[in-house]
Amino acid sequence: MIRIGFYPGSFDPVTRGHADIVARSLRMLDELVIGIGVHPGKAPVFSPQERIAMLEAECAPLVKATRSKVRVVTFDGLTVDAAREAGATVMIRGIRDSTDLDYEMQLAGTNSAMAPDIDTVFLPAAPAHRHIAASLIRQIAAMGGDVSSLVSKDVARKLVKRFPQTKA
Repeated sequence: MIRIGFYPGSFDPVTRGHADIVARSLRMLDELVIGIGVHPGKAPVFSPQERIAMLEAECAPLVKATRSKVRVVTFDGLTVDAAREAGATVMIRGIRDSTDLDYEMQLAGTNSAMAPDIDTVFLPAAPAHRHIAASLIRQIAAMGGDVSSLVSKDVARKLVKRFPQTKA
């Protein structure tokens, strides 16, 4: 039986924390489908195509090391529907702190009611990445701060291109 997981998020931008969750998920799964949520009401820094490219680049060495498979898709509906469409039986969720846990527990309960065939697995953020949030990275970059410890070199370059005042 192939174990497929679904890791949803905005990934705007891809952070070191995201990469850590992907790496740890691949140790448990045969395939990970990363779902980029696209919502018309939000104004992301990077387009869905740019986020797909960033995720594929970040995941390439992880795929090679684990021999697992990663697919990156976009979705604009319910996460459980996207997970089901991907063939996933597991939803992967990263948890940074107790605030995340409270919210994610509600989400997991609701998802379970809608899709009892898909389990949620919480992965606690590694201590080195616990403070990283994509929303903070966007704010730091927009205000000219140094994001080099929060994202990969490639993602930092993309942020500098988008926000020329950014230090990386």
